[in-house]
Amino acid sequence: MKLDVLAKSDNSIIQKNIISKIRDLINLKNLEPGDKLPSERMLSEKFEVSRGNVREAIQKLEFYGLLKSIPQSGTFVANIGVIAMNGMIDDILRLEEPEFKSLVETRILLELKTVRLASTRRTEADLKMLEQALHAYRDKVLNGEDAVQEDLLFHLAIAKASGNSTMNNFMLIIIPEIITNFQKYHVCDAGLSKRGITDHQAIFDAIKSQDPQLAKQKMKDHFKELYVYCYNLT
Repeated sequence: MKLDVLAKSDNSIIQKNIISKIRDLINLKNLEPGDKLPSERMLSEKFEVSRGNVREAIQKLEFYGLLKSIPQSGTFVANIGVIAMNGMIDDILRLEEPEFKSLVETRILLELKTVRLASTRRTEADLKMLEQALHAYRDKVLNGEDAVQEDLLFHLAIAKASGNSTMNNFMLIIIPEIITNFQKYHVCDAGLSKRGITDHQAIFDAIKSQDPQLAKQKMKDHFKELYVYCYNLT
């Protein structure tokens, strides 16, 4: 399991540009619900951007329910009126990059729920992935290496084990931004990495034993420094 951290500033501007052009294309061609958009290749050539950029913009519009991609068939306008679609796209384009503290707070709220769900829904395959992430984090910490990515990959594995694809998608959206800025904002002391090994093990054990209340409490214990950062709690 590998997480690629992207430099998002330039990419965000490109993505908003493409979303704006897709909106204009829908309006220009009077596309209605169920109508098909041109292919990614055609859009990338028309907008003079990479297919990867087009794909990311389409995925974002899919996330908000404005487009729908069907494998081997293409991308289609979702079942929503033109006026509502234009309004929603305007709102998306106005969205600002979230403050780091709000990302961390969102992460706390999400993970207290996902860890409870994971403890009741986890499969043997989920446990195996969690254990691999647990060991990867431990090995890096004990070797004196930076383990921020491995830490967050463990938490992503919990989100996946929750069986809730929407929560998992939210985690995938905020995780890269958190990774990029964790050290910048000095959220946690580097000396806490070894305690993280014990914390992760306790969370894993609670999920494995399918004890949602214990899993939630162990996650809250693990987030002690995040609570201090977000809410000035001691």
